[in-house]
Amino acid sequence: MRSGWFVRGILRMGVSVMVLVAPLIAWGDEDQAVAPEPQEKALPRLPPRAQEPADVRAERIAGLRRDEDQAVAPEPQEKALPRLPPRAQEPADVRAERIAGLRQVYEGPPSGWPRPNVDPGVEWVELGTLPPVAQPDENPPTAAKVALGKMLFFDPRLSGSGQIACASCHDPDLGWADGRTTSFGHDRQALPRNAPGLLNVGQARSLFWDGRAATLEDQARVVILNPHEMNAPAEATVAAVAKVPGYRPAFQEAFGSDDVTLDAVARALAAFERTLVGGRSKFDAFLKGNPKALTDEAIAGLDLFRGAARCLNCHNGPTFSDNQFHDLGLSYYGRTLEDLGRYQITGEADDVGRFRTPSLRNIGNTKPYMHNGVFELDGVLRMYNAGMATLRRPTGEPKPDAAPFPTKSPLLRPLGLNDRDLADLKAFLESLNEPRGFRRPPILPPSDPELKQNLNRNLTPPAADR
Repeated sequence: MRSGWFVRGILRMGVSVMVLVAPLIAWGDEDQAVAPEPQEKALPRLPPRAQEPADVRAERIAGLRRDEDQAVAPEPQEKALPRLPPRAQEPADVRAERIAGLRQVYEGPPSGWPRPNVDPGVEWVELGTLPPVAQPDENPPTAAKVALGKMLFFDPRLSGSGQIACASCHDPDLGWADGRTTSFGHDRQALPRNAPGLLNVGQARSLFWDGRAATLEDQARVVILNPHEMNAPAEATVAAVAKVPGYRPAFQEAFGSDDVTLDAVARALAAFERTLVGGRSKFDAFLKGNPKALTDEAIAGLDLFRGAARCLNCHNGPTFSDNQFHDLGLSYYGRTLEDLGRYQITGEADDVGRFRTPSLRNIGNTKPYMHNGVFELDGVLRMYNAGMATLRRPTGEPKPDAAPFPTKSPLLRPLGLNDRDLADLKAFLESLNEPRGFRRPPILPPSDPELKQNLNRNLTPPAADR
């Protein structure tokens, strides 16, 4: 009984508590209730615009048609010429008979050689031996000037770091190049272009891959002052050389004054570089009357070079260069390694992607090839056989500062040569190599008398050791 009474009491109390608490719960729910989202207000409808009179409508549509007709269509992609299949290789007996006939022709004077395969309008000069280097009137050579230039060429004190000489990128043991893809400059930074060999450089009409220097004197000054290359301001170069006691007598003998100037340094360097002359290749020996100087493969390659391979369109004359600028499709336009070539000098749209035609003399000793130094000789021949690369125009809107799109030279086209042809071409090109010589750098004047004394002590063994 008592337990029942107790339960009934508890239940009455619970009801009372719920009655008291319920309003509070309801009040809290009311505070947390989410307000209804506002309705999107519809925009008022517009009345239809008035219809234009028929004559006004006709005139407006005619104007739209004119605008459409005058709209500039997107520039078409340059269409790559189809590659040609390799031509059939001739039987061995047929090849031997053909080469025997070619020997009879090419052992005669070049004036009697077959007319080469060059395009209309191409100004070409027949292959031949090298003429003497033309010496500028404003910088005539003398033995003293050449000797001074030779010392300066090998002297790293011309550079801002005191570690880079002209010979660092133009090493006589490496064909007067450096054998690298691209050269190292100041602070060991990689430069964007390959260092060409300097042999026969005195025959060039312009210097650098983009032709920005007209003379060897200009070229020397540009390299010395370039912050990415030798990084030596004019006053620094003059001060570094002038501090070397042994140089002042050399300048006195070369120029009649011991004043050291950047102009005198450049003139001495140029005088020395004009003495870097080849002309002792097997091809030169063949031209001078030695029929055995060229192998059968090289004879066949010579005929291909002038004929089916179309090389003479650009690589002609005694230097195997037309000294012109051509676009080979290797500008990497719009890509990470973009190099617009001569356009960066002239700003002319036609010069986008154009680079100077290098000489092919001594080619086997100056690899790698092209302005970016990424090709071996076999790769170069295969690319020319395919007609070289054809760039695709980038899609989308061009950048505001983008250069005009480059156009590959029309002189390039697929050739359809077979492997035997390419091997013959390579044999001929290697006949242009100069014999390897061993040229020791000159002894440079020491920086001060104390250093000279130390040097002499190092070179002269003590009396007890003699």
